[in-house]
Amino acid sequence: PILWHIMKLYSHYGFNDFVICLGYKGFYIKEYFAHYFLHESDVTFDFTSDNQLVTHTHTAEPWKVTLVNTGVDTMTGGRVKRIQQYVGNEPFMLTYGDGVSDVNISDLVKQHQLHGRLATVTTVQPSGRFGALDIGTNNEVKGFQEKPKGDGSWINAGFFVLQPEVFDYISGDETFFEKEPLEGLARDGELFGYKHNGFWQPMDTLRDKNYLEDLWASGKAPWKTWATKSVNV
Repeated sequence: PILWHIMKLYSHYGFNDFVICLGYKGFYIKEYFAHYFLHESDVTFDFTSDNQLVTHTHTAEPWKVTLVNTGVDTMTGGRVKRIQQYVGNEPFMLTYGDGVSDVNISDLVKQHQLHGRLATVTTVQPSGRFGALDIGTNNEVKGFQEKPKGDGSWINAGFFVLQPEVFDYISGDETFFEKEPLEGLARDGELFGYKHNGFWQPMDTLRDKNYLEDLWASGKAPWKTWATKSVNV
């Protein structure tokens, strides 16, 4: 699943503690992780001796995964608000579950720490169809444009780094994270844009899905950085 690809990127940079916001058919994701270790292991089922399960070797990642039911109809901001108790009072990262990228997570976090604002959003320049961000000369996000023009504007690509104070910008379940919270942060001068010039691709349509699957099958998926790069965290 695309979720695995996103988690592999973060894990490559040493981030292995995940909180996943579940919605419609979230039980499928629970079932996936419930069996993940078994699927990634060589095991022996010994039914002759107290029904023992012996694990020989495994390739499962060193992940801690918390799966939170955030509601079927809850909006994006509301889902973030609902996981506050699991995040606690510390900085955290956030991204959407429908896109992959080769963004350098270590550099993203470093830039967030340097500028001292409450939030950092990764920005990219796609061909079009996305709402654009107005970014000033110092990379401070000034505001948002409703209609994309495909003219090289920078858009929200997810891959956020956030301070816990960001929760205060979210009213409740009906809040779209992309509206009131991000616009409020931009208005207060608390939103920084991290410009990413590498690969980024959402999976919004069947065409997107086929494109990403073809890239993966070719063995040249740009977001598969865990197989091509070593990093120091």
